[in-house]
Order: sequence, then structure tokens, then C-alpha cells
Amino acid sequence: MPLLYYLAPLGTVLIWSGNMTINQLTVGSIAPSSIAFLRWLLAWAVMTPFVLPQAWKYRDTLRRHWFKLAVLGALGMALWQGLAYVAAETTSATNMGILAAMVPLLTVLLSALVLREPPTLGGVVGGVIALVGVAVLLGQGNPLSLLQLEVSPGDALMVVAATCYALYGVMLKRWPFDLPPWVLLYGQVCCAVVILLPVYLLGPMTPVDAQNIGLILYAGIPASIITTFLWMRAIRQIGASQASIFINLMPVFSALIAMMLLGERVALFHLTGGFLVLIGVIMAQTLTRPFRSILGKAREA
Repeated sequence: MPLLYYLAPLGTVLIWSGNMTINQLTVGSIAPSSIAFLRWLLAWAVMTPFVLPQAWKYRDTLRRHWFKLAVLGALGMALWQGLAYVAAETTSATNMGILAAMVPLLTVLLSALVLREPPTLGGVVGGVIALVGVAVLLGQGNPLSLLQLEVSPGDALMVVAATCYALYGVMLKRWPFDLPPWVLLYGQVCCAVVILLPVYLLGPMTPVDAQNIGLILYAGIPASIITTFLWMRAIRQIGASQASIFINLMPVFSALIAMMLLGERVALFHLTGGFLVLIGVIMAQTLTRPFRSILGKAREA
């Protein structure tokens, strides 16, 4: 397989990791409700001239599936990114990158619950290992502190956000759409803009200025549109399973970018928790043998 094929998923994950730093830079510059809405409004405005003519041809299909598109827009765009902006106020970009890397593992677990896919050996064992890693991270090296509910609100919100995005991927798989990829994305963006509009109007409406316009542009174009194009290209070239493995690089990229731009320091609990999450995610993606068959053979023995 040509090495150039790996540039698309690598570029996607790099931009996503940079967006974790952007989340931190928004604190004090623009309200979470404002950037959550404005980024998707910008994405909608950029996409409309190119995608609307094709979307109009599929207007009946879009109208028929409006509720499903709204659910996907809420999970994958409004909640995933909106909660991340709020989380950035009380956690670090390094933590956010590590917790975001749980998405593939959470997808495996939710697929077993929602899609009734049988749990795999990697999903079960890797899930336990990753859970220990998250406990180390959330407890800042002392997992027992979780028993006293000493968890940063930002870390807790990031776990919820990662769960929403994992559920987004599961529901996208459960609901097949007879729509071209860009039309499907455009329909979700339209729904996300409508869903986030009341939040924007009710929240503190931060004016766009020289301090935050760059953050909005990055979130609205590279982190929303370009990553979608690169990710679809990656899946088409190397497959969804291989492409998703690159998400495991998010903790590394997020930590490096945060160290360079934000001056964040990586502690031992970051390395320990991130390593355990990484091992758990890799096991969930590679050890795909059904767990039930292994239990059956163990009983026969």
C-alpha cells in the first residue's frame, strides 16, 4: 500500500489534535455557545454553494430522514464539540486528547449494546485496561480519589462528549442512508446549526473580533470540512478499521501541540493513563475474536 495513503488519516488526526488546543484558546476569548454555533454556521456557509445543488436533488430523502439527521447532528456536532468547548474551561488539552482517544473503544462497546454485535476479546479485556487508564488520568494518578468524586468537571464532560461521538458512529452505521457522503454531511450540518441556534441566542453572544476570528476559522473549516474530506478519503483508500487506528495518535499529538503552544507539562499520570488507554484501544481494534466463543472453549476444556 502506497505510503501516501497514510497522509489523509494522519492529517485528519493532526488537525483534530490541534483543535484540542483551539478549545483551550477559546477560554476567555469566546463563549462555548458562540463558537459551537459559529463554527458550524461557517461550515454551512462554505459548503452551501458547492453542495446545495446536489442536496436539492435528494430533498425528498432528506425530508424523509430529517429526524435521524437531527439526532446525528446533535450527537456528532452539537454535543461532541459543544461539550468539548465547555470542558476546556476546567481541563487541559492533554487530558482532552487522551479522553478523545477513547472513541474507538467506546464505539466497540456501544456497538455490542446497540447493534447487538457480539463482544470481542479485545473489547472486553481492552475495555478493562482502558478503564483503568481513564481512572488514573481522572484521578491524577490516584484512581481511589474517584470514590470521593474528586473529578475535574472538564474531564467528566469530555468522557460524555467522547461517548456522544462514539454513539454518533454507531447510529451512523445503524441507519444507512441512500445519500452521497457530502449531502449526508450537509444535512447533518444544517440540523446542527438549527439545534445550536437557541443555545447561541440564549447564551452569552460573544462578538467576533480579531482575538477569536482565527479560532472560529480553524474550527469551522479545517476541523469541520477539511477533516471530513480527508477522513472519507482515508476510509476509501485504506478502510475504516485501519483508518481508525490513527486516532490512537491523538494523545501524542495533543500533548506535543499543547506543550508547544500552551506550555502545558506532561506528568507521570498523563503518560501512565494515556499508555493504558492506548493499549486498551489497540486491543479492542485488533483482538476481534468473539469473547463468547472463547468462554465456550474454556468450558469444554
